[in-house]
Amino acid sequence: MTHTPHELHEEFPEFADKIHEMKLANNHFNKLAEDYHRLNRDIHRAETDIEPTTDEHLEEMKKERLKLKDDIFGILQG
Repeated sequence: MTHTPHELHEEFPEFADKIHEMKLANNHFNKLAEDYHRLNRDIHRAETDIEPTTDEHLEEMKKERLKLKDDIFGILQG
């Protein structure tokens, strides 16, 4: 298990500029990015025991983060 944050610009470095532009220009993309950021922080806090949670809840959050990441990647590629 890694405790490294999975920030969008680190996950998709080749799209760093586009991520910034899309956050400003596309409300749907911005909402997905905000949801991803919030969830990513929640996962990081749970993994580092700042805000402990159950293993099941942590896995649910990770699955949700992965879905958001897939949705974001799909938009970035489009």
